[in-house]
Amino acid sequence: MCGTENTTLAPRRPAVPNGTPSPDPVINLDQGDPTMYEAYWRGMGDRCSLVISGSEVMSYLGGSPGGACWFLEPKLEKSIRRIHGLVRNAAADAEDGHHVVVGTGSSQLLQAALYALCPPDQPEPTSVVCAAPYYSCYKEIAELLQSKLYKWEGDAHNFNKDGPFIEIVTSPNNPDGLIRKPVVNSPNGRLIYDLAYYWPHYTPITHQADYDIMLFTISKCTGHAGSRIGWAIVKDKEVAAKMTKFMEVTTIGVSRESQLRAAKLLGIICDDCQAFSTNTKSQNFFDYSKRLLTERWDKLHEVVKRSETFSLSKFPKDYCLFSDRFYETRPD
Repeated sequence: MCGTENTTLAPRRPAVPNGTPSPDPVINLDQGDPTMYEAYWRGMGDRCSLVISGSEVMSYLGGSPGGACWFLEPKLEKSIRRIHGLVRNAAADAEDGHHVVVGTGSSQLLQAALYALCPPDQPEPTSVVCAAPYYSCYKEIAELLQSKLYKWEGDAHNFNKDGPFIEIVTSPNNPDGLIRKPVVNSPNGRLIYDLAYYWPHYTPITHQADYDIMLFTISKCTGHAGSRIGWAIVKDKEVAAKMTKFMEVTTIGVSRESQLRAAKLLGIICDDCQAFSTNTKSQNFFDYSKRLLTERWDKLHEVVKRSETFSLSKFPKDYCLFSDRFYETRPD
């Protein structure tokens, strides 16, 4: 996880080319790149390969007729609904009225959700809050366009204004990895749940989330940050349509090639999870990644034990519906 509410951190920049260690002795915690999963995907070989000819996916259009998101690739929609059904981390059945909206990462979807939830005729901008510590980009996203629709109001713990507001609930939280619930106790609010890390390699899946707006991103699910694919599961079709309109105006949809790659990767994870349930000698992505994160946290614990300056949070152990066993949260 990366980012805090501290706006004095160094700006984001890509990792040093070719893996060359930086001469700077300061560890920059404001950036993160999920390349730790690269070895797993390299081991998958040609199973993940996707060939797209020059004549394919040329049209703007990609969605299913009648769907809320006209540029959502049907293969990606199927894979998204399938993986949530297997993992049981979020309700995503079309029959139950859950609409899928695809975006260029979850950051674009957050902007789209803010646009969709804020009435254009209100006398004052809608307040946007999140409980500290929060992901630093929330503030940047809310303030970047200086919109008259919404206004960043900071820490939800300190918010006491009357009138409409939007609270972003990040669970597990970035940057501290804790499971979070809404903080503001008022009937005037709308909630956006950022569930980017609510996957079994980071935390036990204790319940099937079923909120009005839930945001996910493939960068945290599979590690493919460069594909820039995120998705929202939205209950209200009108809200989903407004989110789609935001992306239609800003980017005229989302790369169809990236969507097809994401569909392929999610489908492979689903196939391997189902195979793992009947053959314990096989390996699925979530099991591999959870072991990797556990090893990294064990090494960190050993280092911190020798330090008199630092300490680590104590994460709870809970029962996971997906893994069918108890284990601790292991944030990225």
